[in-house]
Amino acid sequence: MNKDFLKKYPLVKHLLYMLAVSAIIVVLAFLLIKTIARQGKEYELPDFCGTALTEIESNNPLHLKYVIIDSIYDAESEGGIVVQQDPKPGTMVKTHRKVYVTVTTFAPSDVVLPELANMTVRSAVSALEASGLRCGKLKFVDSPYRNMILEATHKGKMVYPGEKMDQGAAVDLTVGLGDKPVGTRVPFVIGQAPSKARRGILSASLNVGVEHWEGVNNRNSAVCYKLYPDYTGVTRYPLGTAVEVWYCDATEADIERIISNFKVDSSQIFHTQYDGYDDYYITEEDETLDEGWDW
Repeated sequence: MNKDFLKKYPLVKHLLYMLAVSAIIVVLAFLLIKTIARQGKEYELPDFCGTALTEIESNNPLHLKYVIIDSIYDAESEGGIVVQQDPKPGTMVKTHRKVYVTVTTFAPSDVVLPELANMTVRSAVSALEASGLRCGKLKFVDSPYRNMILEATHKGKMVYPGEKMDQGAAVDLTVGLGDKPVGTRVPFVIGQAPSKARRGILSASLNVGVEHWEGVNNRNSAVCYKLYPDYTGVTRYPLGTAVEVWYCDATEADIERIISNFKVDSSQIFHTQYDGYDDYYITEEDETLDEGWDW
């Protein structure tokens, strides 16, 4: 396109100028958006669980903003320790991102013991957790009221509904055994977090035995990978039997692998005997009772 043509048709010249200016504006806008949004500059979010909030705030190269959304009391942990975070560790984030955390409190607050009498074990475990308490040991005694809470104690002393207790305190429960011994199955808690695994074991009218933490760096992100007695889905054990639990550090991918690789030891299914009776051979009446039991 020559100069004579542009002189002859000035409108075309102005249109070309407008297109050039528009193209420059579009390019500059994209560059500005990329700079503001920090596109291409994402970083892997570290795992803050188990670390003091003051420590991660003082060492903050990504200039992250930490927002406390909840706090819990943990008798085994110091105050101000991060126990949960959102986004999860490993998420790709940009600088100045907000990270929502749950931390431990420095001192327990007062909570009120709920009414537990006449509840089933499962219901009582849930009621205690909802009140900020936890279930300690289950003690089964002779009583016609099978699987029913008879009394609650704390450090060997009776406690009653409405009584104030420290948040996170362990409440031991005395439970009715029923007219005859009927076994209970170990629940499948493989791949679950410690709190959920404990709840599952207790809700099945079993006790949490020795917990093994060898090699665990962060108890808040650990999961259960082994039990003894093991889960079979069939074998029954006397009520109150202690179940040992092994934990390990695990990512979400590890959890899927742990669950998929879990295999039932068939040698444990038909040969477990307690008190002279075989827990596997349950009568038809027992199975009927079991269906109505709130596991």
